[in-house]
Formats: sequence, structure tokens, C-alpha cells
Amino acid sequence: MRLLKGFALVVGDTRVTLSSGAQRLLAFLALQDRPRTRTYVAGTLWPEATAARANANLRSSLWRALRTGHRVIEASAHEMALATNINVDIHDAVTRAHRLLDASCRCDDILNRQTRDDLSADLLPEWSDNEWVLIEQEQYHQLRLYALEAMAKRLTVEGRHGEAVAAALAAVRAEPLRESAHRVLIDAHLAAGNRAAAQHQYEQCRRILLDELGLEPSDLLRHLLPHLTPH
Repeated sequence: MRLLKGFALVVGDTRVTLSSGAQRLLAFLALQDRPRTRTYVAGTLWPEATAARANANLRSSLWRALRTGHRVIEASAHEMALATNINVDIHDAVTRAHRLLDASCRCDDILNRQTRDDLSADLLPEWSDNEWVLIEQEQYHQLRLYALEAMAKRLTVEGRHGEAVAAALAAVRAEPLRESAHRVLIDAHLAAGNRAAAQHQYEQCRRILLDELGLEPSDLLRHLLPHLTPH
């Protein structure tokens, strides 16, 4: 199941067609860390509806998900969960993100383009009409930003400067006002000996912060480039 960049359920090489209600039910269950009661699922997915209507919507969505002929949901009379045979892309991405953030963990095997691409992707970007989606989106957004910065730092230390710049740029694109993302990007440029690129990035960061927030870059960022003429 794919939740990054948008929803998709693929069996083998075939994409499974699902109704919007079935998609949301599967996505919701995929983002839970344990089985949930039917009442909890119905109330979360249809918070504006009456209990009776929400439960009816849940039964309909469950039926539509199960009629695909694939085992996608494990349901009892009281609880339901995503079937354990389904691999979900965000689960792998979150695991890799936590590894990158663990200073005691060696991450050579995940310092690659696949990790960077997954951490550059938004969770269900076209779904923003439910509170539960917004909460999950923000949680993953913050995690992936920290992980991209950690990835850039690890790549810089290893001398893989081009890849470090790419990871840091992904963090900057995801959150242009995030000074720590600009900082790791400037560090990567400096480690590669590209002082002009580092200064350009500093000036870009300064311009964005001034235009959007009326703030100057922090001393921590300015001290990366002591040769700059103070403004």
C-alpha cells in the first residue's frame, strides 16, 4: 500500500480499484499502531455524522474493501485492523527516519536515493478534509524534516557531498522557513569547498526570513560564514 505522494493499493503489478470510503478506511487502519474498535474507527472517519450514520458508513466501506477479493482488513465483531500481509510504504519510511535520528545507529545501508525520495514525499497530500489526516500529515512532516537533516549531516561526514546537498535541499523545499535545513545545506556546501554556493544559500535564507517573518538569520547560521560582511 502506498500512502506517500497519494493513495494506491497494488497487488503484484495490478493496482486495485477502491471507492473513496474504502481508501480512507484502509489508509486510517494502516496508520494505526494496533487494532481499533469499530466505534472508534467510525467516529474518527465520520465525526460529523450521527453514531448510526457513521456505523453505516463504516459497514459500507468495509464491504467495499473486502469485495476486492484480497485480504486487506482483519475484522471481528468489535475490532478491525489492516491485514498483516500488506506492506505499507510509510512504515518503512518511518523506521528509516528513526534510524537516521539515532546517533548510535549505523545507517550506511539506508543512505541512498530511495530513503531520500521517501522522506521527500508528503503523506496523502490530496487528503486534507479530515482532522485525523491533518494530524498524521503533520506528524510525518516533522519527522521527515529532522530525518532529512540527519541524513544530510551523515552524508557530509562521509564526504558524499552531492548526496548531502540533495538531502538538505529536500528539507529546504519541504519547509523553506526552517533555518536548521538551510544550516545543514550550507554545511554541505562548505564541506565540499563551495563557498560561493554556501554564501548564496545564506543570502537566500536571509531573504526568505526577512520577507516572510521580518527576522534576520540567527547567530548560529551567520557564524557558519564568518567572512560575510555584516548587514
